[in-house]
Amino acid sequence: MRSHPTLDPLAMAGVKMGLERMRSFLASIGDPHLAYPVIHVAGTNGKGSVCRMVAAILAAEGYKVGVTTSPHLQHINERIRVSQGPGPATAISDTALNAVIEQIRVARDDWARSASGLRGELGETGMPLTWFEFSIAAAFLHFAQERVDVAVVEVGMGGRLDATNVVRPDVTAIVTVGLDHTDHLGPDHASIAAEKAGVIKAGVPVVVGPLPRAALSVVRAQARERAAPIFEWGTEFVGGGTCTDAHIRTSRVERSGLQIGLCGDHQLTNAAVACQLVDLFRLPVSEEAVRIGLLNAHNRGRLEWLAPDLLVDGAHNADGANTLAQYLSTRPHERKRTLVLGGGSDKDVRSVAVALAPQVDRILTTAGTHAKARSPWEVARELEGLHLPVHPAGPLADALAAARNGADLVIVAGSLYLIGDVRDLLGLP
Repeated sequence: MRSHPTLDPLAMAGVKMGLERMRSFLASIGDPHLAYPVIHVAGTNGKGSVCRMVAAILAAEGYKVGVTTSPHLQHINERIRVSQGPGPATAISDTALNAVIEQIRVARDDWARSASGLRGELGETGMPLTWFEFSIAAAFLHFAQERVDVAVVEVGMGGRLDATNVVRPDVTAIVTVGLDHTDHLGPDHASIAAEKAGVIKAGVPVVVGPLPRAALSVVRAQARERAAPIFEWGTEFVGGGTCTDAHIRTSRVERSGLQIGLCGDHQLTNAAVACQLVDLFRLPVSEEAVRIGLLNAHNRGRLEWLAPDLLVDGAHNADGANTLAQYLSTRPHERKRTLVLGGGSDKDVRSVAVALAPQVDRILTTAGTHAKARSPWEVARELEGLHLPVHPAGPLADALAAARNGADLVIVAGSLYLIGDVRDLLGLP
């Protein structure tokens, strides 16, 4: 399902941070998010990969696992998945999604009529729930109806005021802190860390990836204030080696000879975070399940080869682009590389281009179909002075046709929605 008549109008409400609407609405439908244990994962980059690894490990053990991540690439259904066993997680069917959306719609309308105390929370649009809040409520309700053993929940933006932060997690994570969504979260690492640290709950363990010093200081302070045990990268847990021969030490066990199915050596860090989360979680997991889960986890749109000449990555900020650049630096530069770059109006496309410029030979700017997509010409203007050939190439279909000349390696980056459009053009599910 690519859109829905109930959800589409909610897009006009945009982003409206806060928890009171979600708490009030979820209480009106029986608090489905409290029906199962939760692993809650925040971070600027890497949180989606961590969620998929954790879910794959738990599913390999035989647990029924609900997973909600964002954004979706092609279909709304991707945001709500249930997994059990070593195979890939199954996205909610159109039939089931229609049903849960209708349940949420009816309940929302009843709640909005009675929730007079929240009138000031509705904003200028008068929408009782934002698009993201509605979709998260649908995920929570679906997981309760499916009687999952555990839900793995990815934070949408920040943490403190994110709609997912109504959960009562068994364990939380802050994977990374980088400069993204600065208009909502703050201008520097410390400010953004304070928002992400909002997921830390009293007495609940928090797993912390490698953070900038200012960010780590903020997270440590929040953990101390809430008496939350903190497990830090490089101290309580660490990962090393390569994706084909990884070793990971957590606070409980040391593992070696692991294979990480997700592409890129940066996934060693994400895998270590995932292992530490699993080792702290209440449900027991065998070593075999850990090995199977790490190998089988998949995250579409992140360092994904769609063809021998076509690599796509949803990098949309400087940290993500640096990770992509590091990956490219490890590969032979035997042919020209063309970067096809597009991004939304809320993204710093120049920082992405600056990070990738040493690894590519030219840039073609483009625009995907998302409502926030900048025009190719606007993106090109952002890249002036880059000392690299930059050409506005028009819509994505035209840009890909120009880039895939039979000789170049083509890299598409700048937006996960753009990657979804690439998959659509290629007829990939």
